[in-house]
Amino acid sequence: MPRKRTGRGCGSGGAMAAAAAVSEAWPELDLAERERRRELLLTGPGLEERVRAAGGRLPPRLFTLPLLHYLEVSGCGSLREPGPGLAQGLPQLHSLVLRRNALGPGLSPELGPLPALRVLDLSGNALEALPPGQGLGPAEPPGLPQLQSLNLSGNRLRELPADLARCAPRLQTLNLTGNRLDAFPAALFLPGALPLLSELAAADNCLRELSPDIAHLASLKTLDLSNNQLSEIPAELADCPKLKDINFRGNRLRDKRLEKMVSGCQTRSILEYLRAGGRGRCRGKAEGPDKEEGRRKRRERKKRESGEGADAVVDEASRLLLRVLHVSENPSLLTVRASPEVRDVRPFFVGAVVRGMDLQPGNALKRFLSCQTKLHEDLCEKRTVATIATHDLGAVRGPLLYAARPPQDFKIIPLGRREVKAKDLVRQLQLEAEEHRKQKKRQNVSGLHRYLHLLDGKEHYPCLVDADGDVISFPPITNSEKTKIKKTTSDLFLEVTSAASLQICKDIMDALILKMAEINKYTLENREESSLSDPESDAVCGHGLDPKATPGYMHPLFSSPSGLPRGEATVSTFTAEVTASALYEVTQMLE
Repeated sequence: MPRKRTGRGCGSGGAMAAAAAVSEAWPELDLAERERRRELLLTGPGLEERVRAAGGRLPPRLFTLPLLHYLEVSGCGSLREPGPGLAQGLPQLHSLVLRRNALGPGLSPELGPLPALRVLDLSGNALEALPPGQGLGPAEPPGLPQLQSLNLSGNRLRELPADLARCAPRLQTLNLTGNRLDAFPAALFLPGALPLLSELAAADNCLRELSPDIAHLASLKTLDLSNNQLSEIPAELADCPKLKDINFRGNRLRDKRLEKMVSGCQTRSILEYLRAGGRGRCRGKAEGPDKEEGRRKRRERKKRESGEGADAVVDEASRLLLRVLHVSENPSLLTVRASPEVRDVRPFFVGAVVRGMDLQPGNALKRFLSCQTKLHEDLCEKRTVATIATHDLGAVRGPLLYAARPPQDFKIIPLGRREVKAKDLVRQLQLEAEEHRKQKKRQNVSGLHRYLHLLDGKEHYPCLVDADGDVISFPPITNSEKTKIKKTTSDLFLEVTSAASLQICKDIMDALILKMAEINKYTLENREESSLSDPESDAVCGHGLDPKATPGYMHPLFSSPSGLPRGEATVSTFTAEVTASALYEVTQMLE
């Protein structure tokens, strides 16, 4: 009997120890359950090891939080499948973000049914196929009946599930960029299959043909099929009643005139050309291409002789060019040296020097800061993917050191604050964010929480140090009051840092330079008074910050500035001078 009691005691103690170990391994789940949170974000350096210990799956206990509306698990290279129980355990889930993990080659078991899910992001994984039973969910009844946004970009998909439209009949946005697709399933374009689909992006694939049935997408507004292998554009595309923006750049079209048009003309002109029966797969009985070309040239000659229509021609064919005036791998102007420790913390860095910005008139400075904020929200994904910092070049003393230091060992004067140690600054911001959440009586994760979490568990924090030993940048948190941008600033030092990839840094820098060019052009042309209204300011900044989706955008050779490849921490230097007054020029497209 004593032995039995001892045995039961040991067994109970073992179970309690195991439960304590699980609780210690996933403190986020304890907090979410205790505070009845509706949003949960799992990321950071310790996540990968914990998921690997769980067999490459999410912990089953996660699926016992039925109140969750938002779940994000990102940047985990050991997560290969979500695991069973997700659909049954999270019936109220509205948003599921599983980006930049290692999901694939399929999803086992399939995700659905998730009756309340509206946003699903599976981008940046290793998915190769989504067959029945290993895909998004059942088709009958629909597994994702309320899904509005589906992001499958950056995977290895060779085909889409044929029943996608039946599984998610209310889909509005579909992003398939950066896969290996060679065709769309025919069922995707059946009449009434996706009546609400307004955005379809499938750039950087291997698509060879676009079906004329795409005209059945009655709500389609934006179509991006750039950088594929299309040889023809169906004339039926012009029948899409709401289509406003198309991108077919990077395809080798048989109709050479159409190929030139897609590189520089507005969407309306391209659709009118297709509607009139341009060469390729044409409808009806169109005039011969030679005759149409002759008529066009005669019209243009008459306009030149009369002096009329010149502005319309320029507006039709104009495009924004970025002119890089100087790029050097061995510069003397400004250098950045990397310390070995930074490669394990935040290894990717791209920078530039921009000269000649005019931020004094009206709301020019406000527009510049607003556009930087929108970049952080969109391309930088709320600073979780990358962070931008802008400095007054006149206050930057080089050479610079990109380093990683213990948080208690360096200080910074944050924007609008007093000098403080990095460790104390992070603690202050976390407390402020938590207090804000409680005051608003909301369970969601605030913007501050989203990027402060990236520093959890880090023994060293990244920082950029000038020649005086002062920290002028602390990504992804803040830059220094010492190099703050002012209205009188005309020369700027820009930096983009990331823990994800060097290409992300380059893309975001491209977008930032492009927006600066647009702002400077607008300022020079308008010289508006300080009474410029906010709606006008927002209209200038816009939301389309992706250079690849900007009509007439020419890549500015800005990938030349060197970054810091993963696993290397040798001395890296760069400079890229761009004169803002020469950032743009209006050119006429040559026929």
